[in-house]
Amino acid sequence: MSITVDSINKRFGSYQALNNVSLDIPEGKLTALLGPSGSGKTTLLRIIAGLESADSGRISFSGKDVTGVHVRDRNIGFVFQHYALFRHMTVAQNIAFGLDSLPRKQRPPKAEIKRRVSELLEMIQLPHMAQRFPAQLSGGQKQRVALARSIATRPKILLLDEPFGALDAKVRKDLRRWLRNLHDEFHFTSIFVTHDQEEALELSDQVVVMSQGNVEQVNEPTELYARPDSRFVFDFLGQVNVLSGDVKHSRLSLGSAWVTVPGIKHQGKAQLYLRPHEVRLATTPAANANLPLRIEAVSLIGSEVRIELRPEGWHSTGSDNIWEVGISHAEFNQQRPARGDLRYAVPEIGHLFTGEDTQPETVNWAEAESAPRVRLIN
Repeated sequence: MSITVDSINKRFGSYQALNNVSLDIPEGKLTALLGPSGSGKTTLLRIIAGLESADSGRISFSGKDVTGVHVRDRNIGFVFQHYALFRHMTVAQNIAFGLDSLPRKQRPPKAEIKRRVSELLEMIQLPHMAQRFPAQLSGGQKQRVALARSIATRPKILLLDEPFGALDAKVRKDLRRWLRNLHDEFHFTSIFVTHDQEEALELSDQVVVMSQGNVEQVNEPTELYARPDSRFVFDFLGQVNVLSGDVKHSRLSLGSAWVTVPGIKHQGKAQLYLRPHEVRLATTPAANANLPLRIEAVSLIGSEVRIELRPEGWHSTGSDNIWEVGISHAEFNQQRPARGDLRYAVPEIGHLFTGEDTQPETVNWAEAESAPRVRLIN
């Protein structure tokens, strides 16, 4: 079942929570609403569910206007961040609750409810805990029970409000994988709210980036990360290194630091955005860049080595004037970079912002190995 959000507005007093939001959620896809606190993502989710009413606008399911339809008649499964399990009910009773609460004409026979609950207990790998109470479960187990309860009535749409926010990192990762497999098996139209960029990019088919009640950009995760439309999206989707300066004769300069930007006709102030994996480090300046940096810290935790560096003789506009570059463990073992060492950043892919307009223009760099490629955003 597809979802269409058409010109939704919502205010809480003088606060504009949603500002003329329009959005298409494809049928059978897993969509993430991603944004910082206060961006309007939970308010939008609750309006789609029917738990909140919009001041204006329309919500449609597969072309049918459901704006005025009560939440109980929308055939939606909803999962909250803090589980919302009934403490006085067992795991099995919690899962069966939605089925037991259906109107008599729609309610399955008791034998069918019992069979469906048993299937769901097997699916969430908790059949041995059917008679336990929520207080006897871990956080991950509680969330699996909450998910099972939400799909027991076989809804067409599954909505999740930061479903993994209260869990530790490892359990969160395991449940993300489990939810993705669950979605692929049942083909729900699913929407989940998160402020975790990694979670949104890893789990979803489509990401909706929101800010201050507006939709900033909608795209598939790989395209969104590779081609952000605005500074906000770029800054929000992970660490970024920034060189602000002036472009003159295809060179962006800031004090003694500079990098060539071939093919760029713009003259004047600009900002070059570089993600950590889009930069390599060298012991001497490159032919196309002079970006000296002093190593501040080296972290070997994770699948790559993270190196934090501070500009030497010039000032970055990045977070606390610190650059971050990721290298492989093999590169680390070969080069052995250490705190205090001087290195030079060599951009491989860059993203040049020359104004406030968010419409991008793609620019190809020279094909030479040392020449970066820049995407111009006017």
